[in-house]
Amino acid sequence: MADALITASGLTRYYESGELRVAALDGVDLSIDRGAYVVLAGRSGSGKTTLLNMLGGLDRPDAGALSIAGEDMLAMGAAARADFRLQHLGFVFQAYNLIRVLSARENVAYVLQLQGMNKKARFELADRWLAEVGLKGFEHRRPDQMSGGQQQRVAVARALAANPDLVLADEPTANLDSHTGEALMDLMRRLNAEQGTTFVIASHDPAVIASARTLITMQDGQVESVKTESVKTESLKTE
Repeated sequence: MADALITASGLTRYYESGELRVAALDGVDLSIDRGAYVVLAGRSGSGKTTLLNMLGGLDRPDAGALSIAGEDMLAMGAAARADFRLQHLGFVFQAYNLIRVLSARENVAYVLQLQGMNKKARFELADRWLAEVGLKGFEHRRPDQMSGGQQQRVAVARALAANPDLVLADEPTANLDSHTGEALMDLMRRLNAEQGTTFVIASHDPAVIASARTLITMQDGQVESVKTESVKTESLKTE
């Protein structure tokens, strides 16, 4: 029997736009198995980022239910959700969310510090992950000394270094050239296959969509289709 890591039922999230009430998520039902490699596809405004934020406990639905690793995410208080994210989740944000005054090494090591790892061990692990994403030699550079693509790779290294159960990535290849983006996706697929890390990735990138083991297409805040393994990208309306 499949081991569901994520179970969502009826997830609904409204936003006010002037006098209009817009459903960013409109009754989403979802089940994602532990060890899955999922890509969320769809036009801008289809609900991909809102769903990622919901899965990461960064936003709460107006209606519905959500459990991750058997934990009721909506029953947790703010402190409990923050601790759950620290121990179980890795994030790759579109805006990087790096700490500007810290070096690349220190940014990657920060989550490890919060988890209680000693300085020597966390810096060694941070350096290893920076090398994994092609940033060996950049350990001491701050974000303002790196390009957007380099900052994105620091964000990926930070998400992966803590060995999370679930990685949530919002457009992880958006600021990368095709070669670097392909290498990053190869790394994520390898971690998924070898370590069983679960990935949920929102993307417009056809190469990322083609890498999906499970492809969830969203439209107007709803799940339009779910396909596994051999997916066809030609008919997807992406931007």
